[in-house]
Amino acid sequence: QVRLVDSGGGSVQGGGSLRLSCAGSGLTFGVLAMAWFRQAPGKEREFVAVISRSSDSTYYADSVQGRFTISRDNDKKMVYLQMNSLKPEDTAVYFCAAGSGVAANEERYDYWGLGTQVTVSS
Repeated sequence: QVRLVDSGGGSVQGGGSLRLSCAGSGLTFGVLAMAWFRQAPGKEREFVAVISRSSDSTYYADSVQGRFTISRDNDKKMVYLQMNSLKPEDTAVYFCAAGSGVAANEERYDYWGLGTQVTVSS
């Protein structure tokens, strides 16, 4: 059974940092691209960041470029999202996702975590 378990969310003041984690099981982690998406209240889910299977490529949404860093550890089947300089507009449920290729389109991802809430206060 494929599972992605995302964690690490919480409440933080603007300017603060959080590190999200996503643990994979039941899948060949090392051959999959891994991504983070987020969904704010009343808004559609949006792309945040993606990392290729070998970590040689990463891409970010313009809104988080320079503040967020995606990384992975294939031996541990983990993917991370380090979020710095957080802003209130970063408030959302964050989801990790696994797919066959690097993409910003959520339809390209086959497996999803249940999400972890991030709340940034001003």
